[in-house]
Amino acid sequence: MSTASVIIIGAGISGISAAQVLVEKGVEDVLILEATERIGGRIRKEEFGDVPVELGAGWIAGVGGKESNPVWELASRFNLRTCFSDYTNARFNIYDRSGQIFPIGIAADSYKKAVDSAISKLKSLECAAGQVAEEEAPSSPKTPIELAIDFILHDFEMAEVEPISTYVDFGEREFLVADERGYECLLYKMAEDFLFTSHGNILDNRLKLNQRWKTEAIQKCDVMVYTKIFLKFPHCFWPCGPGQEFFIYAHEQRGYFTFWQHMENAYPGSNILVVTLTNEQSKRVEAQSDQETLKEAMTVLRDMFGSNIPYATDILVPRWWNNRFQRGSYSNYPMISDNKLLQNIKAPVGRIFFTGEHTSEKFSGYVHGGYLAGMETSKSLLEEMKQSLLLQPLLAFTESLTLTQQQTQTPNSQIYTNVNFISGRS
Repeated sequence: MSTASVIIIGAGISGISAAQVLVEKGVEDVLILEATERIGGRIRKEEFGDVPVELGAGWIAGVGGKESNPVWELASRFNLRTCFSDYTNARFNIYDRSGQIFPIGIAADSYKKAVDSAISKLKSLECAAGQVAEEEAPSSPKTPIELAIDFILHDFEMAEVEPISTYVDFGEREFLVADERGYECLLYKMAEDFLFTSHGNILDNRLKLNQRWKTEAIQKCDVMVYTKIFLKFPHCFWPCGPGQEFFIYAHEQRGYFTFWQHMENAYPGSNILVVTLTNEQSKRVEAQSDQETLKEAMTVLRDMFGSNIPYATDILVPRWWNNRFQRGSYSNYPMISDNKLLQNIKAPVGRIFFTGEHTSEKFSGYVHGGYLAGMETSKSLLEEMKQSLLLQPLLAFTESLTLTQQQTQTPNSQIYTNVNFISGRS
C-alpha cells in the first residue's frame, strides 16, 4: 500500500476491533502498525509445563447477566475452552505462616471488617474538601490476615467503585480461559474476517509488525502492574477438592505471595500453581532473578504445606513493568476521579484518535472494555471521515473559483458570497 485512509497504531483487542469495524463499513485501506512481532497486546499466552498459560488477561469477566458480554459471544462463536472460576470460598482458605488455616468465623469477620473499612474510606473520599466525616475513621489493616484480605479486595481485583458496571451489565460469573490456542486466538479469528490469512498466519500487508513508534506517556493515567507467576511441580501436594481452587497466604508484609491458584481445574494433571503479585511487589520481583523469586515462593509454600513438599521444576515470571511497549498490565483510575480525566485521555488530537481499555468509561481494565472501545473509536472516526467527504466538493469548488478569479478578475466579494452559499447548503 502506498497510501492509507486510516493508520491504527497497536494490534491489541482495541486496534483489531477498530480495524474490523472500519473494513466492514467500507474503509478497506486501513494500515495496522504493531511494535512487537505478534498481535494481541496484553493478551498473550506462553507454553509452560506442557500447557498454554495466559501471562496477561486470563478471564472473561462478566457472564450470565441481563446483557451478553461481547467477548463471551466471541468465545462462544470460536469455541474457546473455558472453565468457571468460583471465588466464593477463597476467603476461607487462608493459611498462616505455620501452615494452619484460619477458622471460618475469624476469616468471615476479618472479611466483613475489611469491606466495612473500604466503604468508610470511600465515604470519606466523597466528603467535600475540609468537611469532617461523621463516622469514625477506618483503621488500617495490621495483622497478617487483615493485610491478606485487604490485598484481595484492593489489588487482586481492581479497586472499583460499586456497583461495578461489568457485573451489573454482563453478570457476576467469571470464566478462566483454558484453551490450547490461547485467549489470543479470538483476535486471530477476528482478523480472519478482514485480513488475508493462511494456516493461521496473517499475511495481509495491511498489518505490519515490529513497527516501533516514539510515544509520550499520559502521566495521570495510573497503570496497574499485575504479575501471574507460574510454578511447575512433579506432583500435586495442595488440596484440589471443591471450593479449593484458590487459597491465600497471610504474611506480615502486604501482598507478599498472597493469592494462589492451582491449575488442576483448567488442566488436570498439569501440577501447576499460580501466585499473583501486584504493583511494588511485581516491580521488586521483576528486578531480581527468577531463581531468587523461586526461592521466595518455595519458602512461602513450605510455610503452608510443610518442608517435605517437592521443589518446583520450573518457573515463569512475566515482566509487564519492564516491557517498554506495555509498562504495566491495565489502567487503574482512582476510586474517586474526575470524569474529565477520562474524557481528556480519549479526546482526539487533530486527526489522531485514541482507543484502548483505558478509554472505556464503564469497562476500563477489562478485555471487553478494550474490544468495545475499539468499536466506539472507529465509529467516531467514521463520522469524522464522512464530514471530511462532505467538505471535499466545497474545497474543490473553492479551488475552481480561485482559478476563475485569476482568469477573469472576478471581485473577491462575489467569490466569497458564492462560497458561503455553497457552504450553507452543505
